[in-house]
Amino acid sequence: MDALILEPTLYTVKAVLILDNDGERLYAKYYDETYPTVKEQKAFEKNIFNKTHRTDSEIALLEGLTVVYKSNIDLYFYVIGSSHENELMLMSVLNCLFDSLSQMLRKNVERRSLLENMEGLFLAVDEIVDGGVILESDPQHVVCRVALRGDDVPLTEQTVSQVLQSAKEQIKWSLLR
Repeated sequence: MDALILEPTLYTVKAVLILDNDGERLYAKYYDETYPTVKEQKAFEKNIFNKTHRTDSEIALLEGLTVVYKSNIDLYFYVIGSSHENELMLMSVLNCLFDSLSQMLRKNVERRSLLENMEGLFLAVDEIVDGGVILESDPQHVVCRVALRGDDVPLTEQTVSQVLQSAKEQIKWSLLR
């Protein structure tokens, strides 16, 4: 009997998803071509939501993938890996993401506050996972790095909201002189 021996790999995360309480996508980042089209991604997200939104467990095996998830008020957070992936590694990514957002949003992790701070979410996910490789699992480090990126960033690397905020402040100070 031949056992299936898998080569070790750093590419552990296949996707990070955040859905609202209706199962609609607020954030989705896929790191491989398991679901190459948006239509397939949306169908997968709907399937995941339907299977997980009424349960209190934290892990599911779905369509040959390991799904770890957490819900909070009106949000559902998902981290997806292959069926052979270590669930504890995926859970550490999920906990890091949730705890980082909780600190950044001052414990107010809900749909409205998340939508108002999407750039922080994008930066946090990029600090935690890059191309499917887990980079960081400590929420304190993630929050510090996201905060550093927000200060004194060159204009070409700023988000639209940062540029608008900076412009508002400059106009305000020029009018007050």
